[in-house]
Amino acid sequence: MSRRYGDHVTADDSEARAQSGPARDGGPVRGSVLALRFAVELATIAVLAWAGASASAGLPVRIVLAVGLPVVLMAFWGQLMAPRARRRLAEPGRLVVELIIFLAAAIGLAVSGHVLPAASYGIVAVGTAALSRRIAPEA
Repeated sequence: MSRRYGDHVTADDSEARAQSGPARDGGPVRGSVLALRFAVELATIAVLAWAGASASAGLPVRIVLAVGLPVVLMAFWGQLMAPRARRRLAEPGRLVVELIIFLAAAIGLAVSGHVLPAASYGIVAVGTAALSRRIAPEA
């Protein structure tokens, strides 16, 4: 039965989704880990803006860093790291790049004088990256 709907979803696809449950899609644990991963990705943008704004430079440089670093990260992430990126990096390369980004953001924040928030962010970000590979490897 492969009737087509207007949104290019087949009837078979709809039936398969209806049959999926916690055993098939990972359930609430997988969803929680993916939500935490997304929160860490958003926090990375905020950390880069915070680090840029806290840099020991003149006001124009701090403004450029506070705006530019997150923009560059978002463009890079959208092209190579996002789940729907056309040229998404394959594992384990994506994990390595993700860890480099997270650690660079934490180091940038620590260098700007915010050591405790940088350490907290770094631990959570690296832990989430590792945990998401274990719980939701294809995401």
